[in-house]
Amino acid sequence: MPTVRFREREIDCEEGAVLRNVLLDAGETPHNGTADYLNCRGNGVCGTCAVAVDGAVSDRNAKEKSRLSKPPHDPESGLRLSCQTRVLGDVTVEKYSGFWGQKGGPVEAGKEND
Repeated sequence: MPTVRFREREIDCEEGAVLRNVLLDAGETPHNGTADYLNCRGNGVCGTCAVAVDGAVSDRNAKEKSRLSKPPHDPESGLRLSCQTRVLGDVTVEKYSGFWGQKGGPVEAGKEND
């Protein structure tokens, strides 16, 4: 059973689970600020659930590649859309600042910003 490490928590999940769902089911969020309410609900079109992921996950699908190729994202950033990413093994996840999670370094829990 894979473990997702996020904001000093370890969350167990089933192999193949969608990362966004794993986080939400654990009471965490892959969004910042108002993106918690203003998002596409996992359809891969808004880009607000972008996170940095280190570990065993699925390859980017066409929908994810398309969204991450448009501003404010940069396809070279290495970010992933948590709604399109499946957990295949242990992973460490970081959420960056900015509405789309595309700026600077990690955001601490409870200090999300727009």
